[in-house]
Amino acid sequence: MHLLQDAAFGDRIITLMAAMVLVLQIAAVGQRWIVSSIRIFAVQSSLLAAIAAIIAYFNHANHIYVAAFLTLVIKAGLLPWLLEGLVEKIRIRREIEPLINAPLSILISGCLTLVGYVVASSFYHPEETAGRAALGHNTLAVAIALFLIGFFTMLNRRKALTQVLGLLSLENGLFLAAISLTYGMPLVVELGIFFDVLVGVLVLGILVFRIREAFDSMDVSKLRKLRE
Repeated sequence: MHLLQDAAFGDRIITLMAAMVLVLQIAAVGQRWIVSSIRIFAVQSSLLAAIAAIIAYFNHANHIYVAAFLTLVIKAGLLPWLLEGLVEKIRIRREIEPLINAPLSILISGCLTLVGYVVASSFYHPEETAGRAALGHNTLAVAIALFLIGFFTMLNRRKALTQVLGLLSLENGLFLAAISLTYGMPLVVELGIFFDVLVGVLVLGILVFRIREAFDSMDVSKLRKLRE
């Protein structure tokens, strides 16, 4: 029971979970099976929900419990279910060759992670905060890395569905930064963001389906034909 009250123990658990989130993000960069990428995102979102719940527990922040619950239900449950259903409908399960091959993409992701740690180091001052007040602050580097790698994924992948996953990973980075630095935004803002993400993915899902019907492919580069 003593460990459940120890903020240092909670911080170590959060750091471990954040490291697992980052490893999953880098693994997703080298993944070409779309369903596997969706499931990696689901596990990653589950870990983020756990991080939010731990921060809420130690800081007695009830609104972060709500954010953790919504992350678990929407981003770890509902969205992966919708995206896997879309994959079954369009019957394209494998990503075409990305603009940059998998080994080089993983190397670039490693470099972006290093950039995240360099940028975050200027914000992290452990001597100024301690105990509960510092809980999760050292995950900012992971949050920045998730944002950068998600943005890189959107640029590197040519299938619309994997670009959607890149966008969701980018949003996961923003979520981690919000809960680790400021212990969440006002509840109404968080609810609005979750609703926007859900609607955005539904709209993008419809767009992906239409692209598949029109071009028999999810390669967004084929949209250039619309100009011809």
